[in-house]
Amino acid sequence: MSRPVAIAPSILPADFSRLGEECLKLQEAGADRIHWDVMDGVFVPNLSLGPDIIAAIRPHLTIDFEAHLMVVNPDQLIHRYVEAGCSTITVHAEACTHLHRTLSLIADLGATPAVALNPHTPAEVITNVRDLLGLVLVMTVNPGFGGQAYIAPMEAKMTQVAEMLEGYDCDLQVDGGISPTTIAAAAAAGANVFVSGSALFNHPDGLAGGTKDLRQRAEDAQG
Repeated sequence: MSRPVAIAPSILPADFSRLGEECLKLQEAGADRIHWDVMDGVFVPNLSLGPDIIAAIRPHLTIDFEAHLMVVNPDQLIHRYVEAGCSTITVHAEACTHLHRTLSLIADLGATPAVALNPHTPAEVITNVRDLLGLVLVMTVNPGFGGQAYIAPMEAKMTQVAEMLEGYDCDLQVDGGISPTTIAAAAAAGANVFVSGSALFNHPDGLAGGTKDLRQRAEDAQG
C-alpha cells in the first residue's frame, strides 16, 4: 500500500530578504512541510541557514519543518535544529561515523530520525538502522546547489530502498530536480515525499498551482 504523498518545498530559491513571507506563501499554497537545506561549506560547496533563522520563522507557520543537515559533524548541531522547531532531522550517511548513534540522538531529542544517501551511496547502508528511521532521502542530485538536473538512474535505488522499507513505518523522500516532468517516475519507483525547489517556485501556475500539479502527478503515478 502506497504511503500518502507529501510535498516538501525547498526554500533555496526563495527571496531571502522576505524569507518569512515566502514560507507563509508555501504553507498557503498547500505545502505539507518546509524543507530547510542546511549547508556548512565543507560537506557541500555552499553555505546556508543557521538555526536562529529557522527559529525566527517557526512561530508563524503551522506545518512541519525538516532540517536537511548537509554538514560534516551533524551531532554537534542536531540539538540546535530541534530547538529551532524542526520535527524531522535528516543527516547524511556519508557524514556520520556512527550512524546508529546519531539517529538515536535525534530520536532521544524528540524528532524523527532521517538519513540521506548521496547518489554514489548504496542503499544497503540503511540495512542495520531501518528500525530507527522515519524517513530515507534518496538524493537525485549531488547536494549543494539548487536547480540541478535530475539523475534518473537513482530510480533503481528508490525501488531498492522502498523494498527494504516494507514493514517499516518510514517514508521515502527524493530531493533534486523534482519537477512536473520527473515526479511521476520517482513516485512510480516508490517515493512518497518530494522536495521541489526551482521547479515549484518557477511553476507557470504559481506556488499553489504548482503544489497541486506535483501532488496530482505523484498520486496518479502511485496508482
